[in-house]
Amino acid sequence: MKLLTVVLLLIASNIIMTFAWYWHLKAGNSHFPIWKIVLISWSIALFEYAFAVPANHFGASWNIKPFQLKIIQEVVTLSVFTVFAITYLKQDFSWNYVYSFLFILGAVYFAFKK
Repeated sequence: MKLLTVVLLLIASNIIMTFAWYWHLKAGNSHFPIWKIVLISWSIALFEYAFAVPANHFGASWNIKPFQLKIIQEVVTLSVFTVFAITYLKQDFSWNYVYSFLFILGAVYFAFKK
């Protein structure tokens, strides 16, 4: 249950952060000047910390090692970004991405292997 809590907090954090970093790449949003994109993105990203910091704090206090937390974070980041890129940015997804993600999942396995 503790690991699930950490993962859910990281998912919430990544949804917010992915939107903060990439919302302006959608067609029609590029007309903003860069200073406005940065301010809007920073305003969105501020809320990301309300989830990321507790996820890492609780994870560490529940004996999840920092390397393990980071590797979980990377898998969550790629998963959230994949959904975002396909649904919001309308990007194509190809097999080379699937293979790449499988190697990253292998990293998760080895990070938690005793």
